[in-house]
Amino acid sequence: MSAHNQNREELLGELRTDETVGLTASRVAELQAQFGENRLREKKKKTTLQRFVDQFKDVMILILIAAAIVSFAVVIAEKNWGELFEPALILLIVILNAVMGVYQEGKAEKALDALKNMSAPHARVIRDGKESVIDAAALVPGDIIKLEAGDFVPADARLLRSTSLKSEESALTGESVPSEKDADADVEEKAPIGDRTNMVFSGCSITYGTAVAVVTGTGMNTEMGKIANLLDGEGDAQTPLQKKLAQLGKYLGIMALAACAVIFAVGLINDIPVLEIFMTSVSLAVSAIPEGLPAIVTIVLSIGVQRMVKKNALIRRLPAVETLGSASIICSDKTGTLTQNRMTLVKAYVEGQGTTEDISTENSEAVRALLLHGALCCDGSVVWNEDGAEQHIGDPTETSIVLAAHKNGMPKDDINKQYPRVAGIPFDSDRKLMTTVNVMDGKNVVIVKGAFDMLAARCVKGDLDTAKRITEEMSENALRVLAIACKTVDTVPENPTSEELENGLTFMGLVGMIDPPRPECKVAVATCRRAGIKPVMITGDHVVTASAIARELGIMEDGDRAITGAELDAMTEAELDANVEKISVYARVSPENKIRIVKAWQRKGQVVSMTGDGVNDAPALKAADIGCAMGITGTDVAKGAADMTLTDDNFATIVDAVQEGRGIYANIRKVVGFLLGTNIGEVITVFVAMLLWHETPLLSMQLLWINLVTDSLPAIALGMEPVEADVMDRKPKPKNEGLFAGGLGVRVVLMGAMFAILSLVAFFLGSRVLTPAGMDPLKVGQTMAFMTLALSQVLHSFNMRSDKSIFKIGPFGNSKLNWAALASLLLVCLVLFTPVRIAFGLVLLTPTLYLIALGLIITPIVIMELCKLVGLIKEK
Repeated sequence: MSAHNQNREELLGELRTDETVGLTASRVAELQAQFGENRLREKKKKTTLQRFVDQFKDVMILILIAAAIVSFAVVIAEKNWGELFEPALILLIVILNAVMGVYQEGKAEKALDALKNMSAPHARVIRDGKESVIDAAALVPGDIIKLEAGDFVPADARLLRSTSLKSEESALTGESVPSEKDADADVEEKAPIGDRTNMVFSGCSITYGTAVAVVTGTGMNTEMGKIANLLDGEGDAQTPLQKKLAQLGKYLGIMALAACAVIFAVGLINDIPVLEIFMTSVSLAVSAIPEGLPAIVTIVLSIGVQRMVKKNALIRRLPAVETLGSASIICSDKTGTLTQNRMTLVKAYVEGQGTTEDISTENSEAVRALLLHGALCCDGSVVWNEDGAEQHIGDPTETSIVLAAHKNGMPKDDINKQYPRVAGIPFDSDRKLMTTVNVMDGKNVVIVKGAFDMLAARCVKGDLDTAKRITEEMSENALRVLAIACKTVDTVPENPTSEELENGLTFMGLVGMIDPPRPECKVAVATCRRAGIKPVMITGDHVVTASAIARELGIMEDGDRAITGAELDAMTEAELDANVEKISVYARVSPENKIRIVKAWQRKGQVVSMTGDGVNDAPALKAADIGCAMGITGTDVAKGAADMTLTDDNFATIVDAVQEGRGIYANIRKVVGFLLGTNIGEVITVFVAMLLWHETPLLSMQLLWINLVTDSLPAIALGMEPVEADVMDRKPKPKNEGLFAGGLGVRVVLMGAMFAILSLVAFFLGSRVLTPAGMDPLKVGQTMAFMTLALSQVLHSFNMRSDKSIFKIGPFGNSKLNWAALASLLLVCLVLFTPVRIAFGLVLLTPTLYLIALGLIITPIVIMELCKLVGLIKEK
């Protein structure tokens, strides 16, 4: 049996404790040795060195390191110290890439730390018959603790005695209203956390009443500890982009090794010296691997992150940007995410009117009178800070009435002075009523508010049948309903009782309140649907309330289902998989339920985003492809587990984030297409030249300079292209869609062939047809090939901006690309026309050769514009 459905005496006996005496010091020491401190254990974090080493597990990086090491060995063996520049440059790039990766992953996992920080620091405990305040970490199962309003609950505990107790558990259960607690409640064995009314839970808070309880779970054995275990068990899954780049690295590595083997065999057959053929093979490997790709993609993502911060979306892991853009399912918590997490009075019904009236700032006199009486019968209050922000103090249902009265010109302090309270009976969960006696216009007026069914039985005047119908209508619309009644008495009893004051009442009316949807969420949900994204509500609240909110927001449509956590628990994995696409609302769910829902969608091949703010959301945030936490109302636990934080708690911000993510992914495709097209061109150039002429048209360091200088700068600038205006009118790309879908792969290969042909023509003309007298034909050919390949790639970056003609979108519309192209041009000229060319094995050419090279350089612009004109490249 569990603590929540055990007899109190049996539980105390099992824990070997006493309600009045508590545990003895010796028993405490024994239990502390057995259970340890009341803390959450910490997950072991990777050291900086481990994270640094992890950066070298990429196939691209490993091949480059191998090439550099062998190059160093050859240089040392030959004592050709002038060749150290080439392998040193390769290693420098690899190390810089690793350092950047460490910075990218520098924020260690903080979810468990945040959970730990939420634990209550102190507790009032009875030990050896004496009450004392101790560090909450010293609590053990069996300790007797005292709780009152304002206390954090230091451990999971079973209530022994309680008076009008309420506990704020929204961070654990998702309910926006404090849960009523009752030490005498009978709770079923399988009751979910939200229905265990005789229990209080670690990390939650007491908002009303007092209690004495016995600790039943500490540390990792609390409900919060179980969530910590769930977090611990959920690993960091790779995003689709990471998987695609890793796969790309393997393919390129295999291709490079195969090409190297062919070239090496060709060299040996043709009696080329082993060292020379080896260096040629290394140059081919360097050509095949876009060593700047991981770093450039990271930079493009970082730039996107900076843009998203300006739109109130803070990204925790860079690759998650692309995943967000691919999101096809958004699983959202209700309380505080889709709603405002603040009870608001929205409807009022006054006896005799026959219909309800919306709450406003100018309500009818009848409704104003109802609000006046309701506010007088409230202990809650609303105050305004210096900056004008509302602060609600006390029970949310009461503060909603007080605020409605205030908006109608009846501030709480003023009416309390005008109609002073002279007696009262506090609310308790048995009566479900609260009563005050106020002096109004010289009369003693008894005001009673509470649940309609309890109040109606005590009324002798009023149309209760109509009131019952209105109550049911309000409840069906997810409103929490309170009834208000009154009577006058001649004298005020010194010790008022329910029998004296809460009978013979005149029914006044009803007030209906709700945790309202955020006004911007309806538009955001509609945008999501237009973008092919299905929103799903997952909440700890009741199914009727959740369904009503979901319908109002457009999350739940005709034919959609709403189910409870209990119904979900009864489903097998196969049944859930068969029904998950029809279910739009999940109510009264547990943390484990949320993970099941997320993973069911993932099994359907969907990219799942989970938004939330409470502790109970954290495991699902971690399990989802991307987790989005709320920044203002969100707990540290949720923020630590999430990939992204919405700093303004605005659900609409997620729409902006998805739009930005889609734009960033489109830009990454442009970057990858540009880089691979140029690198394939380099591979074909070296490979074909070796087969035809047994000479390499480009040295390793020349290729590396092209890759880093003329590729990287334009590629980064390409990643800063503005997001297309219609990006949210498209369906999300399938989870398994390749990076080269939509014909990009074919275009990359054709572009590579184009660069190779241009470079080979340049090399052939320089080394065999137009070689100036007295110059080394090989160096002339290599200089022609280098200049043609480098500068044609720079111009080609303008082609990659769009599938539309660059003259249609404006050839210089991307100012960053303009500057990048200029910088690349200057860096190429640096090695072409200054003494630096000697280190790169280049020579000065004749004006004729420069003019020929210029004609070859502008050829890609002409070819691509013709392809766009005739429809070979079509606009999306």
